[in-house]
Amino acid sequence: MREPLKFLREKMEVLGIDGVIVPTTDFHGSEYVNDYFKCREYLSGFTGSAGTLLVLKEDARLWTDGRYFLQAAAQLKDSGIQLMKAGQPGVPTLIEYLFQNVEDGSKICFDGRIVDYSMGEKLASRYTLVHEADLPGQVWKERPPLVATKPYALSESITGESSEDKLKRLRQCLKKKDVFHYLLTSLEDAAWLFNLRGDDVKHTPVFFAFVLIDGEKERLYVLDETLKERNEQEHFLPDTTEVLPYFRFYEDIKNMPEGKILLRKEETSYTIVKSLAERMTIVEWGNPVQWMKALKNSVEIENTKVAHKKDGLAMVEFLHWLKKAMKTKNEVTELDVARVLDDYRKKQGAYDLSFETIAGYGSNGAIIHYCATEETNRNLEPDGFLLVDSGGQYREGTTDITRTIALGPLTEEMKRHYTLVLKGHVDLAMAKFAEGTTGAELDELARGPLKAHGLNYNHGTGHGVGHLLSVHEGPNTISPRGVASLIVPGMITSNEPGLYLEGKYGIRLENEILCVENSEGMLEFETITFCPWEKEAILTELLSEEEIQWIDSYHETVYHKLEPFLDVEVKAWLKEATMPLGDSK
Repeated sequence: MREPLKFLREKMEVLGIDGVIVPTTDFHGSEYVNDYFKCREYLSGFTGSAGTLLVLKEDARLWTDGRYFLQAAAQLKDSGIQLMKAGQPGVPTLIEYLFQNVEDGSKICFDGRIVDYSMGEKLASRYTLVHEADLPGQVWKERPPLVATKPYALSESITGESSEDKLKRLRQCLKKKDVFHYLLTSLEDAAWLFNLRGDDVKHTPVFFAFVLIDGEKERLYVLDETLKERNEQEHFLPDTTEVLPYFRFYEDIKNMPEGKILLRKEETSYTIVKSLAERMTIVEWGNPVQWMKALKNSVEIENTKVAHKKDGLAMVEFLHWLKKAMKTKNEVTELDVARVLDDYRKKQGAYDLSFETIAGYGSNGAIIHYCATEETNRNLEPDGFLLVDSGGQYREGTTDITRTIALGPLTEEMKRHYTLVLKGHVDLAMAKFAEGTTGAELDELARGPLKAHGLNYNHGTGHGVGHLLSVHEGPNTISPRGVASLIVPGMITSNEPGLYLEGKYGIRLENEILCVENSEGMLEFETITFCPWEKEAILTELLSEEEIQWIDSYHETVYHKLEPFLDVEVKAWLKEATMPLGDSK
């Protein structure tokens, strides 16, 4: 058993606690979190970005999704914690497991600031809740401090719209719904609304903030308390914005005036909703800022395309280096791959990654969100597949790309699987669809070729991507769960089908796609990522003429976009890599 788990149980016994729930999030419901909030990782040893830990007196379990099944199984070994594969047949949810195994009236503890209200409400129906204690934090003796960074302002040449105009549009929306108060807890939403960015979360340029909006002013609660003085000097926030200390927010919501307030309970913490519900009527009809943010304006789109061109140059330089290293038998490891690719991005102007680079060779590539460590780091050999999922934060935008790279000879099975994944990617990229089409409907296009061969993948096909923000943003999702997620013009979403064969290899092929309206009034996608596929991995006999034409056209675009900025040697390599597949099938 892990020692942190032992310390937590000792604390539970002293306080008479029967169970502790530890999710993977912060006070804002974030996916990626500051080190201060990594209590679940501290207790369990599991480092993935999604998972919830349940610790009972003699039992401990961790729920995570299909992206992390292999990783979690390895990291939880001998920890005293059992893996629960969320969403799999016969696997109960955490709530269901509690209801089946823990008596009514038992004391269940969680930090109400990081557990969403919907979960807390379900637990309250059966148990005595202890929700004002951060029990994991009490046993984590060397917990990193929560230290603020200084937010910085973005110009309208990057954002395309002033904060004043965004607030005006938002208030018009609230007025139509007859709602006077609006609560924003999402860090990405706050950063977008005020055209500010920060560095409070690794690889995601946000800052810790809550926002309370009414018909006349907005209160911005920030951890960086120098922002108030800086704004008075620099005037980079609207005149209607009052800057207040971060933790004062929890006191102020207890004293809100009577009236209606808009928020989403599933996105808002138990503590916040409980505090507001005593005096206010909570209205739930969506998150208007999330929708506004998802629909990129023309300036955001053009800047994002610039970022993708830079990222394409970095990727092509990297691929040329890697292919050359394999031919000359230079020793290269997974960690080397991540380091070199990072260097090429910095050369193109990236100031950060958009997430930790995933570079998995061979069987490591079958671990969906694998991240190499000194213990797992493998040497690359000049054969088989290397999967590289990565992205950058540029001054113009955020990128996310995955390529599965042929390092040498491939088996026929590898080629067949690669081609089927590519076929699904191309079918989604070529889609033409009517207004009102959902992400779940589009998801079937990408899975179709694999399903026809009895294959599938255990993750979504696409997620929204922020503009100089989080690499994972909603509401747009192309996945089976996207039954209510409309894909509309202005949304930038990833297109990333895959296939993962445990113990063998993984394949994922990802570009970003922009939804646009064509001249016929139908919706379609414009691919805005520029990087070649592995021609030696493609079996053209598995592709239709239309799919081959799309790949050839895409490769022609990649070459013409990037070749003016490449040196002679890399340009020659790219020209060869983007030559037409040919008409033979």
